Amino acid sequence: QLSCLLKMVTLHGVPKDLDSYPKELLLFLSPSEFTGTGGCRKFFSTVGEASGDLLPRESPQRQQLLLEALQCLRVPGTHISEEDAGVLGWLVCDLPGDYIRSSGGRLLEDLRQCGSFLPEQEEAIRDVLSSGNTTFGPPTAWSAFTLSELSPLIPVLGHSILQQIPK
Repeated sequence: QLSCLLKMVTLHGVPKDLDSYPKELLLFLSPSEFTGTGGCRKFFSTVGEASGDLLPRESPQRQQLLLEALQCLRVPGTHISEEDAGVLGWLVCDLPGDYIRSSGGRLLEDLRQCGSFLPEQEEAIRDVLSSGNTTFGPPTAWSAFTLSELSPLIPVLGHSILQQIPK
């Protein structure tokens, strides 16, 4: 339906008022085609609020969106700031493990929204959490409250981290 709507809406070029259409429509456009106010940063902020589930994980379109977003935000290397993570929205769920490691604990809150992770992402999350250099501290200092905060990430923790958590 969205592909059909996109064809109808862009029949005579991309309209300037894309804000009046469903956010998910932007998933099928390139930021270079977006002529609305705010440029590519506004485009990806809106995409980050859309339902990413419409594009299968690891699909070429979804991978292209992430690449274009990182380019737009001028991300230096593999370090994602809190502000950039906010713009990326659900696209943080597609970040490779090296981005998760480089960004440290800053991405953990954003990663809690992800339904699942690739093995390299899981390993990176475990590395970040076991380092103790997060707002949660080392696993040996975690409480029931900490586990409640981390609840969406608990399946990722692994045996080595779980053993360190006080009873």
